[in-house]
Amino acid sequence: MPQKNTEAVTVLVLVATGSKYETKETNGISHFLEHMYFKGTKKLPSYLEVAETLDKIGGIYNAFTSEDFTGYFAKVSAEHLDLALNWVSDIFLNSTLPEKEIEKEKQVIAEEINLYYDIPMNYVQILWNKLLYGDQPAGWDVAGTKETVLGMTREKLSDYMKNQYVSSSTVVCAAGKIGSDAEVKIKKYFSRISDAKPLPKPPVVERQTAPECLIHFKKTDQSHLCLGVRAYNVFHPKKYVQELLSVILGGMMSSRMFIEVREKLGLAYYIKTSLEANPETGFLVTRAGVNNSRVDQALGSILKEYRRISQNMISPEELEKAKEYVKGKTALEMETSDAKALFYGGQEISEKRISTLEEIFKKIDKVSESDILKVAKDIFQPAKLNLALIGPFEDKKDFKKLLKI
Repeated sequence: MPQKNTEAVTVLVLVATGSKYETKETNGISHFLEHMYFKGTKKLPSYLEVAETLDKIGGIYNAFTSEDFTGYFAKVSAEHLDLALNWVSDIFLNSTLPEKEIEKEKQVIAEEINLYYDIPMNYVQILWNKLLYGDQPAGWDVAGTKETVLGMTREKLSDYMKNQYVSSSTVVCAAGKIGSDAEVKIKKYFSRISDAKPLPKPPVVERQTAPECLIHFKKTDQSHLCLGVRAYNVFHPKKYVQELLSVILGGMMSSRMFIEVREKLGLAYYIKTSLEANPETGFLVTRAGVNNSRVDQALGSILKEYRRISQNMISPEELEKAKEYVKGKTALEMETSDAKALFYGGQEISEKRISTLEEIFKKIDKVSESDILKVAKDIFQPAKLNLALIGPFEDKKDFKKLLKI
């Protein structure tokens, strides 16, 4: 993806494998393998040599694992494009998975799990997925459990790598100040990728007929909650309608949730409504941290906004503000090469198709006030409502009584 007015370039590799592809015994293996790709290759046999290669030129590099895909990237000045391609392809194709590093990394990832579990505003999001999807890959923590992590072996990691890191599951994207020869260079550096057939991803099973809640007892000064509904996946024709719906509710500082829950009632420091749409499933959720004594009031206020937007037409002005917010924020984000690489590469890996900004903005502009009302009526129903909460509470019965739209 060529980009003018920049001196940077990003090389991003995405592979269609993540925690949704795992078994109960291998939960966390996608994330573990991502860590191991920085521990040494044949050409760069130690983690120090892997890191120093890009540190010496001021490069930015990292990796990430999600439920559906894993990514590796390097962002460098444009003159170092070949070095970035060489580095990313090397860790992607030639990582040696040293036994000693595997044993050390078990402890590192165990501490990473401890970190997230000790931060309630992070852990409640893990509980949210568990509540929605239960005991199946979609409901498991991407990092795995300490038990599965400690049970990792080089053989398991190697087999998973050979099965999943293959050409049909991989997208390589270069964005920024690149020339017309970028595609030729990518083919050169990644020519050795395996063409084996990957293991399939099991389907996500969703079962819900009434409001559900998951309460995690923890002595905290503040309760952290996720309150939301099941929504549309990334292929749904109304996905841009629900995106605007989430922005109107709680995606900006002049949104309904921010004004009502924070500014008027003073119930929360942070409150945000966000949307996740992936290949199989989707959800809209409002996250907040509130005083333990005011949880009921906060839940009531959030539900009131869900009810209000599903019963009353929004104004043309409010819809226009949301549209311009989404378009403006997206345009600003796309100024960087790494955001551009993920924007296009993410679409290809998740949807097998790419829409330009112009095409997306046209679809956003077509959304009407009645579209928002129809989608709100459809998703804000009791049978789709869920609450995950961390705080000094043990009984979920009282909370479940509050879950009414």
